[in-house]
Amino acid sequence: MTKHLYIKTYGCQMNVYDSARMAELVEPLGYAPSDTPDGADLVILNTCHIREKAAEKVFAELGGIRRLKSAKERRGGRMIVAVAGCVAQAEGSEILRRAPFVDMVFGPQTYHRLPEMVAQATRAGGGVLDTSFPAEPKFDHLPESMTAPGISALLTIQEGCDKFCTFCVVPYTRGAEFSRPAAQVIAEAERLVAAGAREINLLGQNVNAYHGLASPNGPTGGGDWSLADLLRALARIPRLERLRYTTSHPRDVDAALIAAHRDIEQLMPFLHLPVQSGSDRVLAAMNRRHRVDDYRRTVEKLRRARPDLALSSDFIVGFPGESELDFRATLDLVREIGFAQAFSFKYSPRPGTPAAAEDQVPEAVKAERLAELLALLQQQQRAFNDAAVGKTMPVLFEKPGRHEGQLVGRSPYLQPVHANAAADRIGKVLPVHIIAVRSNSLTAVIAGSGGAEAGR
Repeated sequence: MTKHLYIKTYGCQMNVYDSARMAELVEPLGYAPSDTPDGADLVILNTCHIREKAAEKVFAELGGIRRLKSAKERRGGRMIVAVAGCVAQAEGSEILRRAPFVDMVFGPQTYHRLPEMVAQATRAGGGVLDTSFPAEPKFDHLPESMTAPGISALLTIQEGCDKFCTFCVVPYTRGAEFSRPAAQVIAEAERLVAAGAREINLLGQNVNAYHGLASPNGPTGGGDWSLADLLRALARIPRLERLRYTTSHPRDVDAALIAAHRDIEQLMPFLHLPVQSGSDRVLAAMNRRHRVDDYRRTVEKLRRARPDLALSSDFIVGFPGESELDFRATLDLVREIGFAQAFSFKYSPRPGTPAAAEDQVPEAVKAERLAELLALLQQQQRAFNDAAVGKTMPVLFEKPGRHEGQLVGRSPYLQPVHANAAADRIGKVLPVHIIAVRSNSLTAVIAGSGGAEAGR
């Protein structure tokens, strides 16, 4: 008899990838995905510790799950409740103390043990806690992915971080940097493409620090491959139209990666390159290991190699000790570089990180600075989107749109694009002519269609 699995995924794309692999792990146990936790036999909250008050949001969600679990028990059933991911790694014992009805708590490095944890929770009645950092790589124990990936697929190639930025919990929740062997990554990418993927986004907390064991069939000898080596190998997979990667660190953008942006047609001209601040003083306090001028020079080299490159970035405002002068330096850098897209946040302390103990900027000041930065970044994003009108660009169509006869795809710059086209064009890269900008997307006609296939 089929059992129902509900997974709620918080946070980053890596968690999206992890959730899909968890579903695959329990499928042989008879669990099929469900869109709702109501009546589910297994509920997993796959959590993220990056956002503010992440743990409290999880506890609030657990309140509703508890009521559903009790209702199922009154009907004579059993609901196994699990908390996974980075909040589980950081707050494991506290979760079991505050929410004793939770049956399993496990971190992002141990979810490959999910089937045995489910069996243990079923036998023992809950209380399973596994937030260890096992010596063996979890990817060696995951089954080959059999899930239909969609047109655009995620593929984790690297986990963890050795940078220890003073605001970040990743080294404590995901552990030290680990890169998957190149042959393992290539094999998974080939399976994804065979299952219908035409774009692959390579994931890692510090993805351009990738140093995976070289593929025995690769062009280089022994040792490790860099991200550039891996990208060149993946670009040779037939029917793989597009490659992307995220998230990268400015310090790990080397000459080989810049050359890859110049040479690899499948590598999209859109790069997420977080800078966090435009102040050297703040960057030093963050332990970012790069200066503003380093970031400028890296951007200059990338744009020389790929003149059509567009950038996205991350910014933290109100970092402990940030002065008005420091914040103005960030605004100046944004104006100088120009970003097609960006994510900006007020600094919020993460327990156990060095910056949490420093002198905090008042909340009102952080809110005011964030509003000013957001206004500038949104202005740049609007200008970038407006500049697309009248241009012809290739779009990879991914799925039907909301209106009959409409498809939705992505430009090389990740902009959603709507156009009227036949459903058999899903999975194809087609030239489109951009005719309008909407609040969150572009409207286009298929090039050469004479307007007959205009989007809405």
